[in-house]
Amino acid sequence: MFRNIPTVTKNLLLINIVVFLAALVFQHQFNAERWGGLHFFLAPDFRPWQFITYQFLHGNFTHLFFNMFALWMFGCVIERVWGPQKYLAYYLICGIGAGLCQELVQYIEFSGDGLTALHVSDKVNVVGVGVMTVGQIFNLSCTIGASGAVYGILLAFGMTFPNERIFIFPLPVPIKAKWFVCIYAAIELFSAYSSARDGVAHVAHLGGMLFGLLLILYWRRHPGSSFNLGSGRQFFESMKRNFDAHRTAKPQSQKPTDTRQAGFGPTREDDMEYNARKKQRQAEVDAILDKIRKSGYDSLSKEEKQRLFEASHER
Repeated sequence: MFRNIPTVTKNLLLINIVVFLAALVFQHQFNAERWGGLHFFLAPDFRPWQFITYQFLHGNFTHLFFNMFALWMFGCVIERVWGPQKYLAYYLICGIGAGLCQELVQYIEFSGDGLTALHVSDKVNVVGVGVMTVGQIFNLSCTIGASGAVYGILLAFGMTFPNERIFIFPLPVPIKAKWFVCIYAAIELFSAYSSARDGVAHVAHLGGMLFGLLLILYWRRHPGSSFNLGSGRQFFESMKRNFDAHRTAKPQSQKPTDTRQAGFGPTREDDMEYNARKKQRQAEVDAILDKIRKSGYDSLSKEEKQRLFEASHER
């Protein structure tokens, strides 16, 4: 199953998992959040690269698991639709956009407290804590996690396959992807106003979706950056039927060396027939894919859809 995950999604999963384990193992020798987490831009610990590195840090296993599960579930499909380069650019830009939105909210919060008008070395009496410098207070704000980028991927799935039905726990019935996205966006918007101090960067989640929306709208207005929707739909349907990657190699039992060793004589004619059949089948699939690119997946006949499904399971 893991070998069928597209390249970029697979690498993103691996990097997040490896970074989480490394931070856990070396937590006493190296403070990953201090150097990699996204700090407030006026804080002494802020570094520009944190807009990238914060996306690969997670606070605990639950945080990592749900982000990676969503990335695997929806990212595989979107990468097949857009291709690896556009998908990776979209993922990182959504993550950076989420960080920018979080920075803006923090600036508004600190401005409301009057801290942005002070120097980082100025001291402030914090209730329940004691005297701290403004810089120390700024350093306390640290954002980590891939949630902003993942919410952008979630939006992309909802806009690309709006009528695809998916399950949401604990609802007993599936709902369309477009409503799934709307529900999550509404929850985050409500949480951003009602749970401002719960330690979750709700605005960053919304920021990832906002930047994702702007990118998708831009790409849709520029045909040169069109989506390979037919490829994505084909992959999604195959996933629901336990997709098995297409193999072009012949079965071991049909290798010429095996038949010669068994005393069945030359196999050149058999190989030619096999290659001819394979070429004919590939031509049929190519014609179907061309039809999808020109007229969309829904233009296929029942027989053509069945042929495409069979081709994805051939070995």
